[in-house]
Amino acid sequence: MSLTESEVNDAASDLLNAEVTRSQIGLLSLRFPSLNMDDAYRIQAALIEKKKASGRSVIGWKIGLTSKAMQQALNIDIPDSGVLLDDMRFDSGATVPKGHFIQPRIEAEIAFVMKSTLAGENISRDDVVAATDFVAPSIEILDTRILRADPQTGKARVVYDTISDNAANAGVVLGSQQHDLAGQDLRWVGAITSKNGEVEETGLGAGVLNDPVESVVWLARRLTQYGQQIEAGQVILSGSFIRPVECPTGSAIEADFGAFGSVSINFA
Repeated sequence: MSLTESEVNDAASDLLNAEVTRSQIGLLSLRFPSLNMDDAYRIQAALIEKKKASGRSVIGWKIGLTSKAMQQALNIDIPDSGVLLDDMRFDSGATVPKGHFIQPRIEAEIAFVMKSTLAGENISRDDVVAATDFVAPSIEILDTRILRADPQTGKARVVYDTISDNAANAGVVLGSQQHDLAGQDLRWVGAITSKNGEVEETGLGAGVLNDPVESVVWLARRLTQYGQQIEAGQVILSGSFIRPVECPTGSAIEADFGAFGSVSINFA
């Protein structure tokens, strides 16, 4: 049974309140045992509509769960997606105020900035290349407005919890370097990600569905199924090729993409 509109709205309101108060809510997958992927995206959409009603605007999309390891950990075989909003954007080198997030983590990703609309069930790689203005190094900031595990049962959150919670998205940091996608083999673009000067993670773009371009193909096709599309000017975070790095107070993060560029963010 799908969730009722009232249940979807209540869940979205609780997630919004959790973000505002910096206080996590319980697992939606426990609260609604029948919760499925369609319901989760309905909750996410309701959450985004509430944010837009308060004056926020959509600036793009994030794609998650693009690596085999993360998919296997959550027992799924497809990525997920979330929405980027204008107040999520941070400048490279900026400092996130203390207490701004609940449990922030970061991932290194390749960002696509679009110059034209992408829509349709038969979108191809060539379509993505033609619609992309440039690609750039980026960091995604993750946060969770839902507990990672239920304190009483020990049950861990599942992918439907994460999708409902806007795919755990909280921020995007773009590097200043811009590259023509047509001249790049993104499979070989990688990053050395450090926290407080110590290397935490390394990885290559090939970890994202074998090629981050394919990740954007997937997103465009999925959005079409929901009556949505990628718009000109939007930022697309194509998916992480490293595990999430925890960012407690005092963390200084740098993702060094070599010749592709670099990007950094600090947590007060």
